Amino acid sequence: MTILDVEMVVRDFEAMTEDAENVQRETLKLILEENGCAEYLQNLGLNGRTDPESFKACVPLVTHKDLEPYIQRVADGDFSPILTGKPITALSRSSGTTQGKSKYLPFNDKLMETTLQMYRTSFAFRNREFPIENGKALQFIYSSKQTKTKGGLYAGTGTTHIFRNSQFKNAMKAMQSQSCSPDEVIFTPDFHQSLYCHLLCGLLFREEIQLVSSTFAYSIVLAFRTFEQVWEELCADIREGVLSSRVTFPSVRSAMAKLLKPDPELADLIEKKCSGLSNWYGLIPEIFPNVKYMYGIMTGSMELYLKKLRHYAADVPLVTGDYGASEGWIGANIHPTLPPESATYAVLPNIGYFEFIPLKQNVEEPNPIGLTEVKVDEEYEVIITNFAGLYRYRLGDVVRVTGFHNSTPELKFIGRRNLMLTINFDKITEKDLQLAVEEAGKSIAEEKLELVDFSSHVDVSSDPAHYVIFWEISGEVSDEVLQECCNCLDRSFLEYDYVNARKVNTIGPLELRVVRKGTFQKILEHYLGLGAAVSQFKTPRCVGLVNSKVLQILCHNVANNYYSDVL
Repeated sequence: MTILDVEMVVRDFEAMTEDAENVQRETLKLILEENGCAEYLQNLGLNGRTDPESFKACVPLVTHKDLEPYIQRVADGDFSPILTGKPITALSRSSGTTQGKSKYLPFNDKLMETTLQMYRTSFAFRNREFPIENGKALQFIYSSKQTKTKGGLYAGTGTTHIFRNSQFKNAMKAMQSQSCSPDEVIFTPDFHQSLYCHLLCGLLFREEIQLVSSTFAYSIVLAFRTFEQVWEELCADIREGVLSSRVTFPSVRSAMAKLLKPDPELADLIEKKCSGLSNWYGLIPEIFPNVKYMYGIMTGSMELYLKKLRHYAADVPLVTGDYGASEGWIGANIHPTLPPESATYAVLPNIGYFEFIPLKQNVEEPNPIGLTEVKVDEEYEVIITNFAGLYRYRLGDVVRVTGFHNSTPELKFIGRRNLMLTINFDKITEKDLQLAVEEAGKSIAEEKLELVDFSSHVDVSSDPAHYVIFWEISGEVSDEVLQECCNCLDRSFLEYDYVNARKVNTIGPLELRVVRKGTFQKILEHYLGLGAAVSQFKTPRCVGLVNSKVLQILCHNVANNYYSDVL
């Protein structure tokens, strides 16, 4: 496998983005030519036309609910051209943390190709700033359980399809980002055993580790919080050359036995380094002296974990991953030196056909505009048409255009459009919630404690209804401080209708519920039990009745609650 020619990848990207409008037209043409015989498109009367004007006139905007009957037919074994010209070979399963339930989405070789293009593009720009040479990556990646549908198709998370793909493995080698963990560890059905072995592999190859990564920032934080608990056991394994009895799968034990040998010197070194750390600050560069950067999606709901990541990383740069969803990829991070909070994503105009609904428009009769028609500083909902049978699909993501790279827009992810707290006419977005929590959390930081995680809920059982914020905190905090945190949360919601409703008491005082330690771990375990993968897990930031089990976990673990006295 030859090493990736990063300069050639950058040149191709620059050429493509110079003429984004024509590339978009050609991409749509290719999608419609390949799938024109599909029943879905045939019924809409395109009659072989592939131009954007005809496409927009004939094909309606849809959500997953609209396409669900077609996808279900695919899952049940109907191999006729339903959504695509060629049969769908697998189904991706979303994490279910956003909408409260998992959903199936078509996955095919074309989506795999766009995934690899995205990886190569972002790696090329990263490697200019943080070159990796003959190193290994400590990748906290996990496979979910693959099941078979009634029609015999494999169904699993999108990351599982990717990690099992031979092209992906070859691409990682070409990018010198090969995982230090053997496949048996990645594909272990037990997440806890997999995580333990990932950490052990990282220690065994500590001098060679140049990159620490995972799909989401959450997974990296979870991994090193676990390290704090098990480092002495890991050292014992290294000292004796024998894997802990906590790992029970024979295939994993066999794979790890090939790597482990008694190494008291390494065990002593790691023990000395861990014992010398103050509150685990700088853990990552201390343990992995040649690490160049940490990589994973760190925007949106992942921003909560940045403070803890920086604590572990010290001066090691944090680089946020690319912008995509279970439905497909959208943009690459081509400015890897920017802090994650400032990250933007340049849209790749050949991986799908993109439209944007201006948020200022009437949502009942949206009129999307094209990729190159968007305006700087305006906010939009993203519409995606991909190679796997999604046509004019409302992704639900809200982005802001921050500028253009050549003629393709650079987007900043704002949040999910349908993830908001609302009681009357008020609309508190995911970003509003994030900012309010960050502001109120400053009081916790002054106590030398951290906010482990949070979620929210609209309690309509009270009269008037009110917002509930759930917090898990790393230690004990006084009632006085938590009361002020509750007040701060309420004051931080500056949305006009919310402020007015609070003044006239049509929305009740905000409630802060502090949950017991380990509550959000129970939520993770709940989703893992449903077949989700840690690689795709996102804590649900807004919990409604559709997430009844998650709401039950939160409510049953409340230790204290506080009501805002802000008028």
